[in-house]
Amino acid sequence: MSEESGAARTGAKGAANSASAASGRRTDPARTNTRDIARAAVRAQLAEVAFELFLRDGFDKVTLDDLATAAGVSRSTFLRYFGTKEDAVLGAFDAHGAWVADALRARPADEDDWTALRRALDTVIQRYHHDPVGSLATAQLVRDTPALCARQLEKQHGWRPSLAQALAERHGSSDAPALADTVRAAAAIDCLNIALDHWTESDGDLDLVTLLDEAFETLAR
Repeated sequence: MSEESGAARTGAKGAANSASAASGRRTDPARTNTRDIARAAVRAQLAEVAFELFLRDGFDKVTLDDLATAAGVSRSTFLRYFGTKEDAVLGAFDAHGAWVADALRARPADEDDWTALRRALDTVIQRYHHDPVGSLATAQLVRDTPALCARQLEKQHGWRPSLAQALAERHGSSDAPALADTVRAAAAIDCLNIALDHWTESDGDLDLVTLLDEAFETLAR
């Protein structure tokens, strides 16, 4: 992907839209949506190039300059899409916490919190069913790279407040989550990670849904 044919073209469209807005003309929602789609496509392509390079050369040996060169873009262009090497691998995980929280709020009101948390996590693990090979490769890279492990845990730590708040709202409270809500949210995330660890260690042979169910059932006893 050359900078002119890929990211630069997206940037040119963005600049044109910015100029239009600056001149007082309204931004066309369809044009904005098209720009977002184009940006997401470039981001996905950059992530794919980065992932292949990490697998080939090793995460720690690859620099940001290496990533930019492999993608055919400048370093500054690459950094506009991913601020760090870790985010090039884990950027897709950014929205997961909000997905789980929204799914948790949508669970039936008469469902107990622990079951609701388990079902809400289906929004995360469904990607492992849609792309088991790619998901396993990502999980193995993260497992074998301390910097990625730390960054993933940091991202997941950010899920805890939103999940705890969703639990509080299920109880009809708009106040800060209770201690029990935060404990349940943290435990659910730990169950997910333990299930993923076992799934990864099995090279994807074990069923992830079954592993997650077993993890939740263990704490429910």
